[in-house]
Amino acid sequence: MTAAKHELRARAGELRLAGKTYDEIVAELGVSRSSVSLWVRDLPKPQPSPERTRRMRKAGWESYHRRQELLRGQVKAAATAEVGPMTDRELFLVGVGLYWAEGEKDKPHQLRERVTFVNSDPDVIRVYLAWLSLLGVEAERLRFRVMIHESADVAAAERYWADLAGVGVASLDKTTLKRHNPKTVRKNVGEGYRGCFVIRVLRSADLYRRVEGWWYGIVGGASRTE
Repeated sequence: MTAAKHELRARAGELRLAGKTYDEIVAELGVSRSSVSLWVRDLPKPQPSPERTRRMRKAGWESYHRRQELLRGQVKAAATAEVGPMTDRELFLVGVGLYWAEGEKDKPHQLRERVTFVNSDPDVIRVYLAWLSLLGVEAERLRFRVMIHESADVAAAERYWADLAGVGVASLDKTTLKRHNPKTVRKNVGEGYRGCFVIRVLRSADLYRRVEGWWYGIVGGASRTE
């Protein structure tokens, strides 16, 4: 063995004892993997340092999360395609269920019979507005209001919801501000936090009664399929 190879072998041993992998030694010395394997095979397998372990674990988790995100995206895209275009009847039924799940409802001790809907999800608001339009509710009967914590960017939230509803900010009712409590650990913070959007339908007693009846019809129809 030449002197140069002796030096490479000795250096390979040092690197192995320092915790380097075969591939890392190959990359540093510029020799074949088979040579490295031959030179260091009798040395104990090194244990990775805590820092290296953390890096390996982090890299593994990042790879896992990327795979999971790709899988989630594929499942969601396939599910979206399964829905396809909605008929008016399908939107009608979705809207009834959406209102009865999220909208204001009467209580036995408090009969109001008014249609008011509150939600923080822009897509839910879009579906609800499309439903009201399908029912023929005139735009002039709609009143809009923002509910948001006072520590948030109130003006930006008002612009966002007004744009979504297709109205001017000036046409919104006075925003309801929730007092900030520093002791409360809130997760709905950051640029994406826009509070809730309130949609109220004027002169809606008859509509409320019909929504309630439609819901009972859905419940009855589902019960008959059991």
